Amino acid sequence: MTTRSTPDACSLLDADHRAVKKLFNEYDELAGSKAKSSIQARRDLADRICAELTVHTQIEEEIFYPAVRAAIKEHDLLEEATVEHASAKDLIEQIQEATDIDETFDAKVKVLGEYIDHHVKEERNEMFPKARAAKKLDLVALREQLQARKEELMAELEGAVLQ
Repeated sequence: MTTRSTPDACSLLDADHRAVKKLFNEYDELAGSKAKSSIQARRDLADRICAELTVHTQIEEEIFYPAVRAAIKEHDLLEEATVEHASAKDLIEQIQEATDIDETFDAKVKVLGEYIDHHVKEERNEMFPKARAAKKLDLVALREQLQARKEELMAELEGAVLQ
């Protein structure tokens, strides 16, 4: 078991949550701008949001959720989180494939942000406390695994963009 002050898997995931929330707020400001220059900036920011969320969901699904599933009895939270991820992935795909940066594009980014807000709230208020209370779960070691995999996936994404 970890203490609140020890950086653990939950604190790493929550840092991701805060970072992406900041990106969504930046997007909202850009979407409110009528300047032509905001079109490319919105595309770039939406792409960054999608990349961050893609990596985040992947490390949760590959590493965090299986570890939590093995350590706690209630699996309904994990099932809900998996369904929420599927909805987010669908919107991410729509955003990435969009060619027009218009009101519909903005709406998709906004709804994705709302999905993520809901998902984050459930993780913070329900899943993370249960994970931290689980005696069979080494969240500090899990944080190291998550961080290493996150760095690997981000490097792959950056490599794909450069090609």
